[in-house]
Amino acid sequence: MPEFRFHHLERRRIEQALPDFLETALAEGFRVVVQTPSREWRDALNERLWTYREDSFLPHGAAGDGDPALQPIFLTDTDETPNAATLRVLLGPADVERFRDAECERVVVLFDSRDEAAMAEARTAWKQLTSAGAAPSYWKEGDEGGWVKAR
Repeated sequence: MPEFRFHHLERRRIEQALPDFLETALAEGFRVVVQTPSREWRDALNERLWTYREDSFLPHGAAGDGDPALQPIFLTDTDETPNAATLRVLLGPADVERFRDAECERVVVLFDSRDEAAMAEARTAWKQLTSAGAAPSYWKEGDEGGWVKAR
């Protein structure tokens, strides 16, 4: 069973925090799949990761961008994992329970406190996992950036 983490954004929005999160994940040796709630969000994120900062590059791709197996970060709006990802990042409503038997090492639910629906979905996912015997951890944005484990 993968390690489940819930990352609660209180200062930044997902599109602001995700590039830094992905840079850290790559530096830690993860291959990543980012699952968005819609194709439109996936396409906007694909564009954002090319332009979020002039002095940085995040190697990534989505469907139609060549061989997905070669992408260290793959963006999708489905449950697919075509790049042998060891980390799955969920940005919207998803059946977290279905990833309990996933081959990845870690599943992260990244959610924004300003989005009430996302907050409710994260609470539901937390309850599903703990009821099923998983022990997810909860992380908040630190005062100076980064993440602080809260429980």
